[in-house]
Amino acid sequence: MAVDQIGSSARAVRKADRIGTPRGTTMRKVRRTAALLLVAALVGTCGATFPDHGGPGWASPGLVGGGGWPFAGVPVSAEAAKGASYIPGSSVLRLGDGRVRLVPFGTDTVITVEASDPRVEDAVLADTVWLTGGAVPDGGKATPAASREVYREMAERALLDLRLLTRPNGASQASWYGAWRYSWPRDSAFTAAAFVMTGHLPEARRILRFLAGVQDGNGQWAARYHADGTAVTDGREPQLDSLGWVLWASWLFRAQAPEAAGDLPELWPMVVRAADHLTGSLDAEGLPPPSSDYWERKPDTEEDPRRPTLGVVGPVLAGLRSAASLALGVGQREKASEWGRAAQRVAAAVEQQFTPYGYPRSPVRGGLMDTSVTFVAPPFAPSDPGVDEAVANAFRRTSLPNGGVLPGEKWSGNPDVAWTPEMALFALTAATSGRAAEAVSHLDWLAAHRTSLGVLSEKVDEHGEPASVAPLGWTASVVLLALSALERPLPIPGAAQEPRVS
Repeated sequence: MAVDQIGSSARAVRKADRIGTPRGTTMRKVRRTAALLLVAALVGTCGATFPDHGGPGWASPGLVGGGGWPFAGVPVSAEAAKGASYIPGSSVLRLGDGRVRLVPFGTDTVITVEASDPRVEDAVLADTVWLTGGAVPDGGKATPAASREVYREMAERALLDLRLLTRPNGASQASWYGAWRYSWPRDSAFTAAAFVMTGHLPEARRILRFLAGVQDGNGQWAARYHADGTAVTDGREPQLDSLGWVLWASWLFRAQAPEAAGDLPELWPMVVRAADHLTGSLDAEGLPPPSSDYWERKPDTEEDPRRPTLGVVGPVLAGLRSAASLALGVGQREKASEWGRAAQRVAAAVEQQFTPYGYPRSPVRGGLMDTSVTFVAPPFAPSDPGVDEAVANAFRRTSLPNGGVLPGEKWSGNPDVAWTPEMALFALTAATSGRAAEAVSHLDWLAAHRTSLGVLSEKVDEHGEPASVAPLGWTASVVLLALSALERPLPIPGAAQEPRVS
C-alpha cells in the first residue's frame, strides 16, 4: 500500500544530502508525497494504516501517566526513553538519569522531578492500587513458569495503557496519535471485554455507557468518534461488524458481572437497538449486507463485492448469539427467541457460503485467507474441527519471516511488516480452544517484540523492531483476553446459554 512508502521520506532527504541535491527542493517533494500518501492512508486497516516508522514529533515507545484522574497519558519521546523504564506497577517513568517523569493528579501536563519527590510515591501507589483492584493475568498453570513473569509484566503494562487511553467519559481511544486518537466501537468493545475479564468493572461500564450514548437511533454506530462523542465525519460508512462486537462485549459484561451490569440501565436499550438492526438487515440467505470490517476498506474492493466478508459475518453471528443469551438472562424470552432464530439463519449461511471453501475472507472458491477466521472460532463461536483447521491454514498463509503475520493474504500494504492485533487474535483463539502451547508461542512473539518500554505497538517491521504507534489498544486488550483464557476458558456465546429455537 502506498502509505508504507512514507517512511522512505527521511531516507530521501539523507540521500539528497549525500548527492548534493538542494535540501529545500527535496523537502518540498517529500512533503507533497507524504501528504498524498497520508490521505490515501485513511482507507487503511484496523482504523490506523499509517507509516510503519514514525518520524520526529510522533514516534513514541509508550505513554507516561500518574495514577490520578483523569488518567492522562503523555507520549514519551524516543530520546527520553533511552535507558528509561516504568516503575513496576505504574505508568510513572524512571529516566536514564535517575529522575522521574509523571503526570500529576488532576492535570494532563507531564513533569520531571527528583525520585524523592512525594508525588512519585503517590502516583505509583495510585496505579498499583488500581491494578490490584482487579486481576493481572499471567497465563496461570497453562503457561511455562519462565514465561509467567514476562506475561504478568506485559499484562500489567497493557492494563495501565488501556486505562490511559480511556477518557473519563468512557471514550476508549485506539492510541494517542493523529488518526489513532479516536474511539472505534470495534476496538472499544474489546477494551471493555478486557476490563471485564480482569475485573476492572468501572472502566468496562464507562466504555459501554459511552457506546450507548453515541449509538444512533437505528442501532448503528459511526465508524469512529472524537473523545467528546461526536462522530468523525470523514466519509466512512458505519461498519456493521461493530454492532456484533459491542453486543458480544455487552453479553460478556452481563454474564461475568450481573450486579455491575444492573448499574448500567443503558445496557439493555443499547442491546435491543443493535440486535434489532442486525436481525432486520439479514437477506433471504441469512447474510447481512456488505460492509467495511476491521480492514476498513470499501466492500467493492473485495473478491466478492456482493456478499459480506467473514470479517462482518463472524461478528454479526457472535453478536446475535450474545444478544439472545443476554436476553434470556434478563428474562426477555421473546427477544431471546427472535435473536436466536436470526443467529441460526446466519450460522446456516456461514455453513453454506463459507464452510465449503475453508472459511476464506470472501465466500469464493480459492478465496484469500485472513485473520477473520478467528471470528468464527472460540471465544466467539463454539469449537469446530473444520474451523480449527482453517485457523491453522490462515496462520500458515499469512506468516512472515520475522515470525509475525500479515492481516491477510496478498496484503496491499508493506508485505514484510507484521501486525500485532492479528497475532493476538490467533493467540486468543488458541488459548480458548485449549491449544495452550500454540497460544504461548504467539504470546512469546508478542512479548519479545514490544517497545523498549515494554509496550505493545501496532506493527513489527522486517527487522523485528516495533513499528507504527504504541501502545495500540486493540492489541493490548486481545493479549489480556488471551492470557485470561489460558487461566480459565472464556465463555462462548451460544455454547450453553442460548435457548433452543425453531
